[in-house]
Amino acid sequence: MSLTPILLAPMEGLLDHDLRDALTRAGGLSRCVSEFIRITDQLLPPRVFLRIVPELAQGSRTAAGVPVRPQLLGSDPVCLADNAARLAELGAEGVDLNFGCPAKIVNRHRGGAILLDEPELLQRIVQAVRDAVPAGVPVSAKMRLGNLDDALAIDCAQALVAGGAQELVVHGRTKVQGYRPPAWWDAIGRIRQALPATVPVVANGEIWTVEDALRCRAESACDALMLGRGMVADPGLALALRAHDAVAADGPGCTVDWPTVLGLLLHYADVVATRVAPRHQAGRVKQWLHYLRRRHPQAQALYEQVRTIADPRQLRTSLELAKAHICLPLA
Repeated sequence: MSLTPILLAPMEGLLDHDLRDALTRAGGLSRCVSEFIRITDQLLPPRVFLRIVPELAQGSRTAAGVPVRPQLLGSDPVCLADNAARLAELGAEGVDLNFGCPAKIVNRHRGGAILLDEPELLQRIVQAVRDAVPAGVPVSAKMRLGNLDDALAIDCAQALVAGGAQELVVHGRTKVQGYRPPAWWDAIGRIRQALPATVPVVANGEIWTVEDALRCRAESACDALMLGRGMVADPGLALALRAHDAVAADGPGCTVDWPTVLGLLLHYADVVATRVAPRHQAGRVKQWLHYLRRRHPQAQALYEQVRTIADPRQLRTSLELAKAHICLPLA
C-alpha cells in the first residue's frame, strides 16, 4: 500500500541542503522541495544549481534516499523554461515553480506571490516549463491563496493545472497574511473541490502537531501535506503522523525522541562545519536549536547554555556533553 505523501517545505534562509539532510534522516518524509532558485534573464550554469541543490549530484536525493525537487522562481516563461530544461539535464527528480513567496524584495522583482494577480501569466509559465522538460519529469507548483486577498485563488489554481502542473501545493494564507496564524485550511478545500480529482493537491501552513495535521486533512479535504516550520521544530512530526496512520491501519509506528534529535543536531553541526564559513557555523546550529525549543523542553535548557557561544568548536563540545549526559547510566 502506497503511503500518503508528506512533503518537506522550502524555507529560504533556513531549510537548505544541510537541514534537509538531517530532517530526512529522521524518517517519514516522501519528498523535499528545495529553497527557491531565482531566475531573471539568463540561463544559469550547472554550478549554481548544484550549489543550491547539491542532491542533484546524488540522483536528486538526500543521503537518506528522499527525493529532492528543485524549485524555480521568476516571471519570464521562456527563461524559466530554459532553466527547467537544464535542471532536467542535471537529473532533477522534477521541477517545482514558486508562486507563494511573500518576501517584499522578491515581489518587487515580479516573483512569488505577486504573480497570483495574473492567472493568465501563471498558465503561460507552467505551460512553457511543461513543454521544455521531458514527459517523465514532473512539473509541480506552489501557491498561496492570493496576493492581497483570495478572490482569484480558484482561478490561479485552475490556471496552473491548465498549464500542465501535475501537483499543486497550496499554502493557506495570502501574501499580506504572511505567516500569521491561522492558516485557512477550508479555503484550500475549496480549491481542492474546484480541481479535477486526478490532480493531487497538497495542504500547507500552520501544521505543528499530529492533531494539526488531522484537522488540516479534514478541513482541506487533502490527504497529502507539506510540513515546514512544524517539521523543523519537531523532526519527528512526519514519523509521528505516519505512526498515527499506521495504528489506524493496524500497523507499526514510532516517533523521534530527544536523544535522537540531539544526535541529528550533532550531525547537522558536522555537515555545517564542512560547508559554512566558521564565523557563521554556530549561528546556523543555534538557529535550528531555537526552533527545537518549541517541541522539546530539553532544547530550551540547552539553548540557554549555548546561546552566547560563537566558537563552533566550543558549541560542538557543549552539544557532545549534553548527549553524554543523557546517555549516562542511572545511579
